[in-house]
Amino acid sequence: MAAASVGLAELGFVEAAPAWRLRSEQFPSKVGGRPAWLGAAGLPGPAGLACAQCGRPLAFLLQLYAPLPGRADAFHRGLFLFCCRTPPCCAGLRVFRNQLPRRNDFYAYDPPSEDPPPETGESVCLQLKSGAHLCRVCGCLGPKTCSRCHKAHYCSKEHQTLDWREGHKQACTQAGDLDSTVPDHSFLFPEFEIVIETEDEIMPEVVEKDDESEIIGSMGEAPEEELDSMAKHESREDRIFQKFKTKISLEPEQILRYGRGIAPIWISGENIPQEKEIPDCPCGAKRIFEFQVMPHLLNYLKADRLGRSVDWGVLAVFTCAESCGLGTGYTEEFVWKQDITDAT
Repeated sequence: MAAASVGLAELGFVEAAPAWRLRSEQFPSKVGGRPAWLGAAGLPGPAGLACAQCGRPLAFLLQLYAPLPGRADAFHRGLFLFCCRTPPCCAGLRVFRNQLPRRNDFYAYDPPSEDPPPETGESVCLQLKSGAHLCRVCGCLGPKTCSRCHKAHYCSKEHQTLDWREGHKQACTQAGDLDSTVPDHSFLFPEFEIVIETEDEIMPEVVEKDDESEIIGSMGEAPEEELDSMAKHESREDRIFQKFKTKISLEPEQILRYGRGIAPIWISGENIPQEKEIPDCPCGAKRIFEFQVMPHLLNYLKADRLGRSVDWGVLAVFTCAESCGLGTGYTEEFVWKQDITDAT
């Protein structure tokens, strides 16, 4: 992903892609499936990926490959967003940043080949180059092991129970590679590649001006009572929601907007964070806006259930303005959720 120009957003869209394109060595931006971890050391542990509301393991939502030009220590840089999908909670959110220099312990110095590898099978890789084992269900750090076979790894008791029920009970004592027989646990979101295009910012401005001139023209001819009624109706929330709709109208399929340091677009006038509500990075630097997840992504997640399910109006991610380097580990950043129910 290129750095966004000042005030200009880059838009993300989902596309189907072969499995090999979404592996770590291709530095993908993607939705769903298991995380394609960037650095293979210092992964967030089960406590870091537990929902702060209900305590259950979070599900991987998406990741962005967002290197910083001119920063040797962030030649490779990834942002990883997780959410709770366990009803009735479905509320927890956490986001992590990881960055590496071009010369590192995990990847070749030269860019990866754009050709498919000789072996493009669907087997799941559940052990990183660092030696860390990953959970068979979610693909996050798996410090727990099956006490029977000592080969299957898990992040939590919940995921060990789920895997046991979905087939590990039968596969546990059988010979062979367990990674080739990982079942569909219905815990992961559907997997897609995120492709990036730069927004054309000229057309939406024209649309907004046309809308405003139409309103002004009609107001000049309206009686006083009607003007009073229009003024009451045209609340701040209405204006913000209309601006949101206008901004996305030319590219309604967008699932993400990226622009480090630009302003997010909000879906409602309610629940917009104040600067003091966005915590500083532990390094002492301010956090700035980097990207937002749009409500259209919900259409691809197949997350609808009876009762409460994953939902949002806007997910806005704020990251360290200095993109501080804390070794090869993963640094937690900040995500703000604006619910769609806040919208007018």
